[in-house]
Amino acid sequence: MPVIPGHVWLSAAQWLPPTAEKTVDALADGRVTASEADAMGYEQLPVSAGESAPQMAVRAAHRALSRVGAKAGDLSATLHAWTYYQGHDFWSPAHYVAAGTGAHGAVPTGIQQMCNGAAAALSTAVDRITADGGSAPVLVTTADRFARPGFDRWAGDYGVWYGDGATAAVVARAATADDVPEGALTLRALRTRAVPALETAHRDTGAFHPAPHTSSTAVDVRRTKKAFLATQGKPEFLGRLRRETSGVLADTLRDAGIGRGGRELRTVLLPRLGRATARDVYGPAVAEVTDAPVADLGDRTGHLGAGDLLSNLTALSAGASPYRLERGEYAAVLSAGAGFTWSAVVVHRP
Repeated sequence: MPVIPGHVWLSAAQWLPPTAEKTVDALADGRVTASEADAMGYEQLPVSAGESAPQMAVRAAHRALSRVGAKAGDLSATLHAWTYYQGHDFWSPAHYVAAGTGAHGAVPTGIQQMCNGAAAALSTAVDRITADGGSAPVLVTTADRFARPGFDRWAGDYGVWYGDGATAAVVARAATADDVPEGALTLRALRTRAVPALETAHRDTGAFHPAPHTSSTAVDVRRTKKAFLATQGKPEFLGRLRRETSGVLADTLRDAGIGRGGRELRTVLLPRLGRATARDVYGPAVAEVTDAPVADLGDRTGHLGAGDLLSNLTALSAGASPYRLERGEYAAVLSAGAGFTWSAVVVHRP
């Protein structure tokens, strides 16, 4: 979905657990090294004390609906994205989120595009609204809980720390710019590109497994990434990540009329993957396209699985956020997920 037709707007919200695990404690317990903590640069990770991912998604959904006074009964569809276990083995979390939100007349759909899931769901929501003529809003949610014993949030992956939480957005179309709800952001452009051949970075290439956790008790992304980089080469892989990020951002900014004599861009918000990744991958990728300042807002959230995009969009509209857009300002938000897939979104505060 390049240029977004009409006055499509979104109101985003998030719900994070009130409890957290601190980096200093993870250091003291030997769960991370000092060099890893320095490379990440994050203070803490939110940790659910018991609520499942879909339960958190319901909380975020109610918050997003209440911000614009929308009714769950008016939703035409609910789209739920996630990256990890949702609390049951053989089940539809999307339907749970719809029922828990009160969207009993909506059509629930699960979206699986790993950490780019929010962007995929947002694009699907825009497509649906466009096809339906904007007659009813769509709800997008994400939620992940990276709990033991199945996942080690601190050491299950290279260069990524995982936080628990949920995000949501009400997506709808207004008749005119004046009809966009207070605090909502209008969607100006959304682009996605993928390189499916890179899916082996997260797969055991030797064999497929008959059931979860057959090869290891916990998810071990380090094992698959190590094997992948041994054949692909780390410099080549990082170079590809930078090029694809620059490409999708350039396309999206062009669609939105940003830069090169067009509108100015307030900021570019990055996936929440830590200081080193921002410095080595996303910072240089953005600098190839725009001189707008970049920011990684993961200091107190870590990587929220499928939720980084909507959490960043929440920051752009939240009253207390230093990144809140003022009237007339534009911002871009980047998203990426294993597979690999990259998305960029340009939003505007009318």
